[in-house]
This record gives sequence, structure tokens and C-alpha cells, in this order.
Amino acid sequence: MIRVALTALAFTMASGLSFAAGHSVAPDVKAKDQSVANGIVSASVVSAAENGWLVVHRTDAEMKPGPVVAYAPLRHGTTSDVAAILQEPVASGEMLMLMVHSEAGGTATGVFEYTLGAKEDGPIRVDGNLVMTVITAL
Repeated sequence: MIRVALTALAFTMASGLSFAAGHSVAPDVKAKDQSVANGIVSASVVSAAENGWLVVHRTDAEMKPGPVVAYAPLRHGTTSDVAAILQEPVASGEMLMLMVHSEAGGTATGVFEYTLGAKEDGPIRVDGNLVMTVITAL
């Protein structure tokens, strides 16, 4: 009887692990053009395969990430309405790149350590592409 119960428990635990492994989260970020008059940039939905950061970079028509103007922590999974507080002024008409970054490679967990080109808390890539979207500040 005990052996049957332990076998059932082991099977249940293994099934749960298989289920979790089969349901990884594909990194993604969704946002629309928005007013930044309140000092906030928001993504409507962010999905992250691991704990990390929503990072807001300045950008332009070349679509290259520029300096960081805001960031917010992300937890593994999908989160709605992620808000990042702007650390410097952003004018109406400026383009912003909202990007998913990792928490890996830094020296302190929970501290955003990225600077342009650094490996600490760097951008997530899927098939070599940055996980990001570009919006225009209104």
C-alpha cells in the first residue's frame, strides 16, 4: 500500500515537472504609442522566460537601442501593465524601444546593472533577434 502511494506520488511529481518544462514562456513585449507626460512608460503585456527587466531605450529611425531612460523588474511569466518610471525627460515625438533584458551576469540580484554594450543584465535574444517593440511618445 505504501509502495503504491509512493509510486503514485512520484508519477504525479514527474508529470508536474514535465508539464512545467513543456510550458516555457516565449519572451515578448507589447506596447502602444502613449503619452509620457506622467513620467511613466508602460507595456501592456510582457512575457519573460526568466526573472529580468523591462528596459526602455531611446531609439530613432535606425532602430538601434540607445541610452536607457527607464526600467522595471519583471518576474518569470506573463505580466500585464508593466510600468517603468522615466529617469530623464522624454519629449513628445521621441521614439522609445521597450526591451526584455535578463537578470543574468551581474554581481547583484535585483539590481539593474546594464549599461550599453555590457553583458550584465543584458538583452534577451530569440533566434538572434532582440525581444522588443518600438513606440512613439505622445
